[in-house]
Amino acid sequence: MASWISSYIASILVLSLLLACCSEPAVSSSAVESLPGFQGPLPFELETGYVGVDESENVQLFYYFVKSESNPQEDPLVLWLNGGPGCSSITGFMYEIGPLNFKAMQKYGSLPELVLNPNSWSKVASIIFLDLPVGAGFSYARTSLATHSSDLQACEHAYQFLSEWLMNHPEFLSNPFYVGGDSYAGITVPAIVQLISNGNHVCWHPISQRKLKELLGHTPPQVVAGALAGIVVAFILYCLYIAVAGAVGERKESKGQRSDNNGKRLSHSWLNNDGVREALHIRKGSIGEWTRCNLGLPYTPNIAESFVYHVNLSTKGYRSLIYSGDHDLIVPFLGTQAWIRSLNYSIVNDWRSWVVEGQVAGYTRTYANRMTFATVKGGGHTAPEYKPVECRVMFERWISRQPL
Repeated sequence: MASWISSYIASILVLSLLLACCSEPAVSSSAVESLPGFQGPLPFELETGYVGVDESENVQLFYYFVKSESNPQEDPLVLWLNGGPGCSSITGFMYEIGPLNFKAMQKYGSLPELVLNPNSWSKVASIIFLDLPVGAGFSYARTSLATHSSDLQACEHAYQFLSEWLMNHPEFLSNPFYVGGDSYAGITVPAIVQLISNGNHVCWHPISQRKLKELLGHTPPQVVAGALAGIVVAFILYCLYIAVAGAVGERKESKGQRSDNNGKRLSHSWLNNDGVREALHIRKGSIGEWTRCNLGLPYTPNIAESFVYHVNLSTKGYRSLIYSGDHDLIVPFLGTQAWIRSLNYSIVNDWRSWVVEGQVAGYTRTYANRMTFATVKGGGHTAPEYKPVECRVMFERWISRQPL
């Protein structure tokens, strides 16, 4: 019963997002069938594109979309963000949970080679990797004023992005939906979910009969019937979200010096190659030199802490997974644990180990507010980068509602 309800209400989330926007879709998308550095055609479906947000679409957000390699018609849809603020989502795509990795032990300077990631989360979910905020990765502004953003603006842009993207991809209306991210994204992910929740209680813009007819024409009848019934009665949202460990509540705990290594530098060489940019359908002249983390953005951090968002979302019954590499010194897991304890929720299942392939992969605890906290043994700040097998198993178990 619980699984059916969550899937059902998630479909309400998607349709209500569509109904909240009456403008024509501002989405430019293209299929990517091959990439320089990878031998042969891609064995998974990849799409890249831009979505224009804000009133004049002066902010153009770039994304990489990977369709689930299992059952995209039913598997969850995940919106994934990376930290910084200002780090490109190529970090998640190439180094953490995406379907490709850079081949190990390469000489920096030549075009990097790519290999498949056997532990990609796209094995069980469709994932949108979004370059956020504006100025991160290939996302760019059309005016100098639009280059400036803040935590709250970035969250609003993510909400607008999702609304527009879903209008252009109505086949995902019935899929369960998640929002996730790591590092500094832990500040913005809960706020984005809060915006989605609020948006489902109030339709901010009137919608024309023509647009409504167009939407319904693209939507499976059984989804439309259930979703409209829910919207008319209560505008209920059941959004599942992942707040990842660098995702601690206070900004002062999420800041820290970032280091780079030869592996990370490979992305710089690859994404500044003209052939790669052409294959990814990057707009010529939109940005100059690509950098993985643009930490010099004109950006204002104006969400002091995510604590209040977690409290509000928990009272609405949303599930969350917070995980932390136990070797992370940027945001140590003890700090994350203390922050969670300050929420003062009762413990449902106390500390126990969780096991992958016969080995202890970390420790976990669950709370009455449907929050799961897990440590990843041997994991660093971006845990899937260091422990890909363990993090993939953790994600698959949690997303299918199994105990870790």
